[in-house]
Amino acid sequence: MRPRTTLAALMSGIALAGLAASMPAGGAHAQEGTPGGTMRLLAKAASGTIDPHINYTLQYFQINYMLYDGLVTFRKAGDETGFDVVADLAEELPEPQNDGKTYVFKLREGIRFSDGTDLTPEDVLASFQRIFKVSGPTSGTFYNGIVGADACLESPADCTLDGGVVIDDAANTVTINLTAPDGEFLQKIAIPHAAILPAETPAEDAGTTPVPGTGPYMIESYNPNEQLRMVRNPHFAEWSADAQPAGYPDQIDYDFGLTEEAAVTAIQNGQADWMFDPPPPDRLAEIGSRYASQVSVHPLTAMWYAPMNTNLAPFDDVRVRQAVNYAIDRSAIVKLFGGAALAQPACQILPPGFPSYVPYCPYTAGGTDTWSAPDMEKARALVAESGTAGQEVTIVAEDNTVSRAIGVYLQGVLNELGYKTSVQPISQNIQFTYIQNTNNKVQISISQWFQDYPSPSNFLQVLFGCDSFTPGSDASVNIAGFCDEAIDAKMDEAAALTLTDPEKSAQMWTEVDHAVTDAAPAAVLFTPKRVDFVSKRVQNFTFSPQFYWIMSQSWLQ
Repeated sequence: MRPRTTLAALMSGIALAGLAASMPAGGAHAQEGTPGGTMRLLAKAASGTIDPHINYTLQYFQINYMLYDGLVTFRKAGDETGFDVVADLAEELPEPQNDGKTYVFKLREGIRFSDGTDLTPEDVLASFQRIFKVSGPTSGTFYNGIVGADACLESPADCTLDGGVVIDDAANTVTINLTAPDGEFLQKIAIPHAAILPAETPAEDAGTTPVPGTGPYMIESYNPNEQLRMVRNPHFAEWSADAQPAGYPDQIDYDFGLTEEAAVTAIQNGQADWMFDPPPPDRLAEIGSRYASQVSVHPLTAMWYAPMNTNLAPFDDVRVRQAVNYAIDRSAIVKLFGGAALAQPACQILPPGFPSYVPYCPYTAGGTDTWSAPDMEKARALVAESGTAGQEVTIVAEDNTVSRAIGVYLQGVLNELGYKTSVQPISQNIQFTYIQNTNNKVQISISQWFQDYPSPSNFLQVLFGCDSFTPGSDASVNIAGFCDEAIDAKMDEAAALTLTDPEKSAQMWTEVDHAVTDAAPAAVLFTPKRVDFVSKRVQNFTFSPQFYWIMSQSWLQ
């Protein structure tokens, strides 16, 4: 099990101690539990579309890993082996051929989708084509190295991936050809955006319509205003405990609408089993002392950040973006999140402990490599140079306790710098897609990013690469619209060196991290820790470094 953080810190003058001291732990199938029962999960809001090729949120990635499968996946384990890629729908991990540009996957026999149809190579081909046809958010970054991807990105509706994905029905194989070796390719196809769906799945956003999958659960119904219900897939039979273990609960209800305060109370009373949203800071001392055995805290490779639209005033001026970075008191924002026990200030893109991370913070008083204090004098000077003071700015936040509070804080900072600022809270159900779409003219917003897999490209190339910016799309994850051709070329070079010169590649990613931080398309705020509060009846809580809570492997007492 990944080590838990033992808390011994002060928050608002109240000692928070030992939150993780006695949380039930275990790995996948570490103990024998009794299958059955209905698990109830809570979130203040749904997270938009349930289309696995489009949704790009932690909230639904967590459940998509037990609804869908790819050719490969990450090991379902509660320790560092959870980062390992293992064979899933494929019988085994293929050895790269053709100098690292070709992968041949042999499909397992006897796997069926939740609608009863058999898995075939045709489903795999259609699924990879669909990634481009629906303009998935990672089609231009994760999968653009597949032969034929360029044509698919140019004309998504006509995507064939001719020569890129080749199937052999007789041999039950799928061959994927790349234009160049990619040392991260298996990791990229291990996430839900590469889930294999039935070939007849329409090439459009499924929205609220469930899509058949091959996992142990299937979506029975989805109303984003009320509930997402998952039930057992009647056609599932476990083929690999590492890749897709059978689940324990018979049914999992994900209910939406309760406030974070109400969710904490529901878990305390045994009316719910877990909450997705962070508990309100003013409840942490209570649950940390009275319910310590039901709480765990884990450091995350993630960040909270404020992307600034580099194509809209006033943030189309790099001096303004840098001024915001100088002006923010990150320790004040950490307090809004719950204190030093749950977050640490950050001002560069890569999080601590991540590959290629080297401490760097050009936006702090004192000129050290780590953030210590804001520099309002420098911030005001940059705004004055830009001549943008007096302009109107709207901050788009999620409509929850922490995000709203951070929005109000940033409003004060921007007002102090001379702008006329307002905060626009939007439901979590639509905020992430709203801030991505350039048609909504979002100037600055508050968002979070959690790793897809442990590589610097997953922060830098995905969030700030030119190919991640798609104007007019709800799936344009480069929210800042940042595109620097020189930095982009360096990212491409660093990615290409992953296999041939990993040391040089790692050094280049460090340089890219610092260059993007200097360009300030976002203000990184802090690196969070994850607080999981579960009911007394949840047993075998297993926290994976890749999936976080592996829901299917907990049973109900």
